[in-house]
Amino acid sequence: MNISELIAKKRDGGEHTSEEIEFLIRSLVSGKMPDYQAAAWLMAAYLQGMTPAETLALTFAMRDSGERVGRREIPGCRLDKHSTGGVGDKTTLVFAPLLAAAGIPILKMSGRGLGHTGGTVDKLEAIPGFRTDLDIEQACRQTAQIGAALIGQSPKLAPADKILYGLRDVTATVDSIPLIASSIMSKKLAADPDGILLDVKVGRGAFMSDLARARELAQTLVAIGRGAGIKTVAALSAMDEPLGYAVGNALEVSEACAVLTGRGMAEDRFRELCLLLAGRALFMAGKADTELDGYTQAEKLLQSGAAAEKFMQIIAAQGGDPAVVQDPSLLPQAPTVRRVRSQEDGYVETIDARAIGALCMQMGAGRARKEDPVDPAVGAVLRKKTGDPVAKGDILADLHLRTEESESNFAEQLRAAFLISAEMPRAKPILYEVIG
Repeated sequence: MNISELIAKKRDGGEHTSEEIEFLIRSLVSGKMPDYQAAAWLMAAYLQGMTPAETLALTFAMRDSGERVGRREIPGCRLDKHSTGGVGDKTTLVFAPLLAAAGIPILKMSGRGLGHTGGTVDKLEAIPGFRTDLDIEQACRQTAQIGAALIGQSPKLAPADKILYGLRDVTATVDSIPLIASSIMSKKLAADPDGILLDVKVGRGAFMSDLARARELAQTLVAIGRGAGIKTVAALSAMDEPLGYAVGNALEVSEACAVLTGRGMAEDRFRELCLLLAGRALFMAGKADTELDGYTQAEKLLQSGAAAEKFMQIIAAQGGDPAVVQDPSLLPQAPTVRRVRSQEDGYVETIDARAIGALCMQMGAGRARKEDPVDPAVGAVLRKKTGDPVAKGDILADLHLRTEESESNFAEQLRAAFLISAEMPRAKPILYEVIG
């Protein structure tokens, strides 16, 4: 086969065979396909689109480009979860302990934050001593022993995706549903789960701001999972405003601990989404007869303290201080807290999640480039959410700052992210629909 001919075939609207796609990916990983040819093929695929068969073949080829986790010594029905990312999304920190406490093993690989959205690895590393750099063997042993491991992405899994992702980022080919879906699912399938639960975020603070596009992505993801013979479900959840009250790594860990222990400040919608996802997962794993039964079981695991205890076990196993679960004040603390107050009366109509995420990134909670450092202590804690009444002088949010420099500018940016109106807005669901 000839790489140039295959690029031309896709450029002209042809459909690749699975053998052709396997050849392209093998050539990419081996170095026989230079970046400029890979970029040309990506642009052809972006412009011409890919059929479901091509998308599935691409996913499989990327999955098989590196190591596979395999069953190892992990017993039972092993589930995996993926979120497409959003502002304040710390769901994994509650979801994983819930599943492990329910007897469902979960080896969860997560990434770091980039841009206005946070990364689960950054949140976990805000816990003093917590290690996310376990290798696959270590993570598998831990999952077999205590039911869960929370680690960073392994470079050995789906290395072709890392190459293509880097090229997509600099060639304006990111916004392609077949390429997005194959990127997500190649890494998920390389982990060899028995089931995959996908949380596809929709709204201003998400990668997909349009519900129709998010639904198309969810359907594509589910189709790939089914094509691989894996039970796959996608939930479309709201991301117009930040999820929960806290945005910022240590602050989000604190809110997750508040949900797990029932003590402290935690938003009801965030807790509800965690329970809905966990209930669905229990049903998928055969631990519950219905989704409602799964939800009820998950709620009991929170109320009993079993999920909190499991999170403490995970933290201890990975070198962290488990005491933070019961005492979040042990997490990194910002030296300066600035209260931002409303300048008008009314109701909170919307909170721009993207603006809040960008603000926290400027404060040091996120990174604009992969090599940028992250300050675990800084961020924002919202005191008002959509639908809440507001009077002039009420606290909208607390800014947790490293220094007092630029705090007035940050306060103005945060205030501008709140839209206050005279009438109470209609409530929106936290979960739009479930596909699969």
